[in-house]
Amino acid sequence: MLTGFFDNIPMQNYKPIELNGQPIAADKFPLICTPLVGRTLDKIMVELAVVLPKKPDVLEWRVDFFEHIHDADQVIAAAAAIKKAACNMPLLFTRRSIIEGGEKIAINEAQVIALYAAVCASKTIDLIDYELANGATQIAQVCDAAKANGIKLVLSYHNFTHTPDQETLVAKFLSAEQAGADVAKVAVMPRDLDDVLTLLAATREASKVVRIPVISMSMGSLGVITRMVGGVFGSALSFAVGAAGSAPGQLPIEDLNAVLQIVHKSMINK
Repeated sequence: MLTGFFDNIPMQNYKPIELNGQPIAADKFPLICTPLVGRTLDKIMVELAVVLPKKPDVLEWRVDFFEHIHDADQVIAAAAAIKKAACNMPLLFTRRSIIEGGEKIAINEAQVIALYAAVCASKTIDLIDYELANGATQIAQVCDAAKANGIKLVLSYHNFTHTPDQETLVAKFLSAEQAGADVAKVAVMPRDLDDVLTLLAATREASKVVRIPVISMSMGSLGVITRMVGGVFGSALSFAVGAAGSAPGQLPIEDLNAVLQIVHKSMINK
């Protein structure tokens, strides 16, 4: 929780993700986000039945898993159904590209952008994720669609082969801010524990110099610790498994909650 946890830490370095001018989940930092990866709406509803009792703060719908991604009407209807079933819990809408760890899909990038625009206009979601690796014009189109409809934009960078140096990672966070993001996300693969430290150091530095909330993680088994303590270094959200994971190294939500409570309690009592 924010109260007490940050008594001896500069608050300006801890930027919560906001909707409608208010932090999600009030005083909780970091948030816990759980992915939905069902290939049909029926399977997503089964996932939700498992996930919702575990009380995540945010849901992420990985629409690249959805077999009807080519049909905007079906996508919007599914998003609306998710929101209704989840009692309007904040919903992050993500098409993860295949080059950054996503599923192969049957639509091209122009069609993805058109889908994003339609979903933003439907206002059935709260946040949308798009990759920094895309072209500047494409990013601007997604940014415009999000801002025109009051949807928060997460611009993300994923590297599944290695961890770039600290300066490069901080530059990724800054690039997201400069491109119009409301939240900047970086996820990288470590080859050793030094890479894990690099990610945490970059997160700490970014939390000081970037004006928007940041999300970071080191993936895989080596990087699991970053999902547990990333909030201490400024990462505003951690992904956890509710029913099925969407990236290597995600912990079950129950385990992550337990660890975060221990970390918060220990830091408050020091």
